[in-house]
Amino acid sequence: MKSLNLWPNPNPRILPCRSTSPTLNLVYSIPPSPSSVRCHSSLTQRPLRCAVLGAGFAGLSVVWHLLKQSPKELNLRIDIYDEVGIGGGASGISGGLLHPYSPKVKLLWEGAQCWKESMKLLRVAEEASVSMDCRTGESAEDMKAFVAQKRGILRPATDMKNMIKLNDNVKTCLPSCRVETLTNEEAQSLLPGVCLPFNTAFYMPEALNIHSQHYLKALLRGIENLVKESSTLDSGQKQLSLHKRSVHRLSEFEGEYDAVIVCLGAKLNMLPELSGRLPLRTCRGVIAHLELPDDMKGYPESAPSILSDAWIAVQGPRSLNVGSTWEWKSINSSPYVSSDEASKALAQLLPKACTIYPGIKDWVFTGARAGLRAMPPLTPLGSLPLLGFINDVIGRNHTCKYWLFGGLGSRGLLYHAWLGNLMAQAVLSCNEKVIPSELTSWKATEPNM
Repeated sequence: MKSLNLWPNPNPRILPCRSTSPTLNLVYSIPPSPSSVRCHSSLTQRPLRCAVLGAGFAGLSVVWHLLKQSPKELNLRIDIYDEVGIGGGASGISGGLLHPYSPKVKLLWEGAQCWKESMKLLRVAEEASVSMDCRTGESAEDMKAFVAQKRGILRPATDMKNMIKLNDNVKTCLPSCRVETLTNEEAQSLLPGVCLPFNTAFYMPEALNIHSQHYLKALLRGIENLVKESSTLDSGQKQLSLHKRSVHRLSEFEGEYDAVIVCLGAKLNMLPELSGRLPLRTCRGVIAHLELPDDMKGYPESAPSILSDAWIAVQGPRSLNVGSTWEWKSINSSPYVSSDEASKALAQLLPKACTIYPGIKDWVFTGARAGLRAMPPLTPLGSLPLLGFINDVIGRNHTCKYWLFGGLGSRGLLYHAWLGNLMAQAVLSCNEKVIPSELTSWKATEPNM
């Protein structure tokens, strides 16, 4: 597909990345949802200009929903800014274990809605990945597995108090993501060699193991397909561009956009306008990648991934990830892990993983990656992300409307779809009240840094 760019660069101070990739500049017409709302008054004279800062879970979800919900006649231009590109931050290296439960198998706040919306967005990515099989030579089923492995997740009970809580919470699990109580014998039939300290495990057969980087790239392709679908219809013009550029200040976008949605994860606090004003803590996590030697029997094909003090995310019969470490207050956002940091991470993770799956001792360490997460404060409802209109937080008058979508912590994969939907509704309607008050109440409290 030929690269198109019918609009001038939105900000002459921020030059778009020079690339031959067809994903960078797209202009087509898109049929929107008939229930879309809007606040842009001049639909035919110039486009509604939106900048989305960040190309991880939050950023791409917002882009998809802005396009999906925008009125048919609206001219809309969306520019994505990310210094690394798609999934270059913590989203791209996350473990990818998707389910709607707390460590005690209690349904998280709005877990049912989050699970439902995540499944919808995952289907978008899977359909987009299947559409790519003519390029890759992969079969449709192989391409779906490339995004998500439907092998379920096993959570062993690790102490008696923990087991009682888990047993109580299982009774209120979602029908669409069941939790089953397994005996040791039943668990062994799923994963031979698994070790259950209290001879009990809790199995989520519908839980998913997502390859986060593949998912995000497939979701971008789904976004491109949405742009392309109705290019011949008599609709408003839609443009999507990706700019691989660093964002140093929000003021860089002043006067160039109608709305700026800030989805920068842990880098939020590095913006001078937001530094010290958000109740977020940073935490660096290292994930180790292990592979099995050719002369060893591989991980059973349909065996589940494992959630415990250290999680094991299965990538294939001879490939898995183990995570994660927790380095609080880190400001190191680099995905690269030194040999010293990797050694310390392995010393923390492998003993925990071996307690549940002793067979991991035969696996060979082949590398490590790290991500810097933005962790939200604990509330009576759990650790909830931060959303909202932030012109009042930034502290001066602006011609542009600034919005925050951050603090997803370690649950970005679960929260991103539903909250991206809400954020798009708020932006298009210029109405923060469509966002639940539980997600905007952070603005009424002073950050405890």
